[in-house]
Order: sequence, then structure tokens, then C-alpha cells
Amino acid sequence: MTWNLHGDPMMWVAGIRALYLQALHPRAVRGVLQNSDFRRDAWGRLLRTAGFVGTTTYGTSEAAEKAGARVRKIHSMLSATDPETGESYRIDTPELLLWVHCAEIDSYLHVLRRSGFPLTDAQADRYVAEHRVSARLVGLDPATVPADRAELAAYFDKVRPELAAGADARDVDDFLLRPPTHPLLVPAREVLWRRVAQLAYASLPPYAHELYGRPAPAPATVTRRLRATGALLRCVPARLRWQLPPKHILRAMARLGPRTRPAPHRIG
Repeated sequence: MTWNLHGDPMMWVAGIRALYLQALHPRAVRGVLQNSDFRRDAWGRLLRTAGFVGTTTYGTSEAAEKAGARVRKIHSMLSATDPETGESYRIDTPELLLWVHCAEIDSYLHVLRRSGFPLTDAQADRYVAEHRVSARLVGLDPATVPADRAELAAYFDKVRPELAAGADARDVDDFLLRPPTHPLLVPAREVLWRRVAQLAYASLPPYAHELYGRPAPAPATVTRRLRATGALLRCVPARLRWQLPPKHILRAMARLGPRTRPAPHRIG
């Protein structure tokens, strides 16, 4: 399931939705902002995250294990401080790793299905279960990670009272709407990027809109826009899309043969 889903262009919209959702966990987003150059090198961070997902999806087992080891090593050296209490805490605690993982997997699955990617409920459950492997790579015990959509929904119900849109979340929100860019590219940012970010935000669950305090269009309108965007992006030839660095999919196909080409019809 993962091999075929992650080759879809709507993964970029899903990735932005994941950032919006992840920012609603105060301890998790604080860990990111206190330990990274997110504001100065946000594009680099996004590309590194995409590279990790691409490696764990399409790379060799050895490459995936090495990528996971690098992430675990970096996380093991980082901590964050609660500005109100002065409490210091590690950012590789299972609680925070699980939140980041679940927000990502929920966003990938939600956006792709809602935008028209054909997937049965059983296949969606299998996708969630497959990502117990990626959870292990970042340091989680797979037995503690949701294995299907029902367990994923139960997890969000449980963690919901801990979520809030504090100052850090609003910094992420502001960045996603107006990321720094070259002055000549500002018009393109307003026309293209802002629309993508707004669509990703609109696809969040209702409680996220309530926390951020910014309304979203009616669900039917959001679904229609997601399907229209998905249909448009899927018109771009896959091999052209996959030429973008670091070309994980093309390298995987060269290694394993053209029959491994990711495509929705191969899921069945």
C-alpha cells in the first residue's frame, strides 16, 4: 500500500496538512522550534523530511535502517524547555514520537483518499499497519502504534485534550501561509503556494479549525477542491513528476524493474 500511495502527487498537500496538525501538540511543536532552523531553512527541512519518507518507502532495507538510525541519533541529543514551568524534556519521548507519526499517517491517508485515490477500507487499514515499520525506524515500539484506522481514530480521541494552538502553532501557521522567499517569487507564492496551504488547512479535522480559530469551507466544498486538485496534478506524467530530486522512485524502478512502478491500479 505504501509503495503505491506515496507515488501520488497529493502527498505534498498531505505533508502540509501533517505540519498543521503536528503543530497543535504544544510540546511537540516546541521541540521543533527550539531545536531547528525551521524559520530560516524551512524549505531544507521540508525536503529533508520528504527525503526520509522517500528513503523509507523506496530505498533498500539497508538505506532505510541507516536513515532511521540517523534520525534516532539526532533526536537522542535534543531537548526542549517549557517556558512557563522551566521543565526540560527530551524530544524523543514515545509520547511525542507517536504524535508526529500518527499526524503524518493520518494526513497522508486522509488527503489521498479524499482527493480520489482509490482505496478500500481494508487497504487503508493495511496502509496504517505497514507504517508500524516506519514507526520502529524512528524509535517507537511497533506494538504501541495504531495498526488500523479504528486504532488511529481512538488515539486522536485520547490525545485531543492535550492539543492547543499556542504561540508556536501560530508561528507555524503564519509560516505555512507566507513562507520566506525571494522577492521576485512572492507573486507565485501568493498564487500557488498560498492556495495549496489553504487547501491543506481546510482538510484538517473540525477540532483543528476550532483550535486555530480560522474557519474552513464546508466539507463538501473541501472534498470537491481536493478531488479537482488531485485530478489536475495526476494529469502531469508520473515520470516527469518523479524527475524531481532525489528521484527515489526512479532509482527504485531501476533497481527492481518497471513492473514495480507505483500506481493506484497495482494496489488491487
